[in-house]
Formats: sequence, C-alpha cells, structure tokens
Amino acid sequence: MSNLKYKIIAYLGKKPDFHYEVSMENDGTGAKIAFWSDSLEKSKPTDDELNALETEATKLKNNAIAIANRQKEYGSVSSQIEFITEKGLEAWKTNVQSIKTKYPKESE
Repeated sequence: MSNLKYKIIAYLGKKPDFHYEVSMENDGTGAKIAFWSDSLEKSKPTDDELNALETEATKLKNNAIAIANRQKEYGSVSSQIEFITEKGLEAWKTNVQSIKTKYPKESE
C-alpha cells in the first residue's frame, strides 16, 4: 500500500491527511482507495492516472527514506548544537554534507 500512498501524493502534489481525506485498503487483489474526501482539490484518480505516476511515486518514496535516514544520523537538535559547540560550525557543515552524500535524494 505504501506505493499507492506515494502515487496519491504525486497525484495531488501534496500529502493529504490519510486519516480524514484519503484511506486505503487491500481487498486481497491489491491496494485500493477506500475513501476519497470531497474536500480535496482533485477528484478521485483512476487506476490509469495512478499507474502513470509510478516513477514519480518511487522517487517520492526513495526520497522519504533518504530524509528519514538523514534525520536519524543527524541526531537531535541538542546533539547538533553540542557538535557545533565542541567542533565548530565548519565541522558540522562537513558532517551534514557527508550525511547528505551518504543518503542522496533523487533529483526533484
């Protein structure tokens, strides 16, 4: 279902509230949209419209994974401040860049 989630995000151009605006289910034949709110700016997409967004959805999913990995490795704000205090801003910038290189995002 996670790829359907990213197809929906690609279709809307934003992340909807997956509790109140869109819900998904797997009926045994694959993930499907169970509910689509009238409050969304676009009408419920067809399967063909969603399938056309496969590449973009994969990129969004991969970038979300990269961001989560980066955040984990950056640590908390307080640990980053401690790093800067102990090693300096330039060392922190170098560290951040090495983490970004380790977990690159696909071009947007």
